[in-house]
Amino acid sequence: MGKWVLSKVMNVSEVNTVTEFILLTFSCSREIQILLFILFSVSYILTLMGNGAIICAVKMSHRLQTPMYILLANFSFLEICYINTTVPNMLRNFLSETKTISFTACFLQFYFFFSMGITETFLLPLMAFDRYLAICRPLHYPTLMSTRLCTHLVTLCWVTGFLCYPLPIYFITQLPFCGPNIIDHFVCDPGPILALSCIPAPGIELSCSILSSLIIFITFFFIIWSYSLVLRAVLQVPSAAGRHKAFSTCSSHLAVVSLFYGTIMMMYVSPSSGNRVGIQKIVTLIYSTVTPLINPLIYSLRNKDMKAALKKVHVCTKNSQTK
Repeated sequence: MGKWVLSKVMNVSEVNTVTEFILLTFSCSREIQILLFILFSVSYILTLMGNGAIICAVKMSHRLQTPMYILLANFSFLEICYINTTVPNMLRNFLSETKTISFTACFLQFYFFFSMGITETFLLPLMAFDRYLAICRPLHYPTLMSTRLCTHLVTLCWVTGFLCYPLPIYFITQLPFCGPNIIDHFVCDPGPILALSCIPAPGIELSCSILSSLIIFITFFFIIWSYSLVLRAVLQVPSAAGRHKAFSTCSSHLAVVSLFYGTIMMMYVSPSSGNRVGIQKIVTLIYSTVTPLINPLIYSLRNKDMKAALKKVHVCTKNSQTK
């Protein structure tokens, strides 16, 4: 693929090279853009506060120093990193007249945005596997899922997530971009970027689609397999209270999984499926900004231990402000 790309680049060497892109974000009037800026600013702050509160709660409460809550704290930290790859630049574009982003910054955003997303697709199955061990192997759970092993597995998720996309992104950067340079999106996404290339790149597009599909479906089916075993084990619990507690523990995670995987499957399993630009923006907006906002609510509202820890964080914060 590399030789093919380089030969094509030489054939279009006379054309001007694009040094920056224009992210249109949302095409609407100035008044609406200011309103969207306020709305997404509030959403951004609430997302940081919600996920940050979960991280503080896990860190401050000795009762939450277990693999389940360590995974949840890492997930919240990932969500904070995730929104920081897109939302700050989107907010800037709402108030900007030019809405430009440099070539390098665009591909850096592309890399970190996808690396965070892939890390999330690895972390969610790990959380499902943790629940499987806790419910289906309760007696062996402390041995099978120790805090040390949990930390190593989380590190593996992060490292693997950041190693998946450097090569595809490198090949995309070697394509010639001779104009136009307008991306009708609020994030540097591979579909709109490839559409701006001076030459067709079906091989690169197919490679990205295959890589995304493999990661999404393998991790998704692993989650389904884990929770099918959990469901079978829960249904065998004689106590109604025990079944309710097990279902309550897993339902929040299943809600997050459904929301996240439902949206990314629409976007990246088949990038050339002809999704309309408006639908692409809405779907991307859901999993990149809305999901990180509501995840803290999903995980905390149905969890008594988490709510107690969050109250402790609130009291400590209030006391520190009064001093």
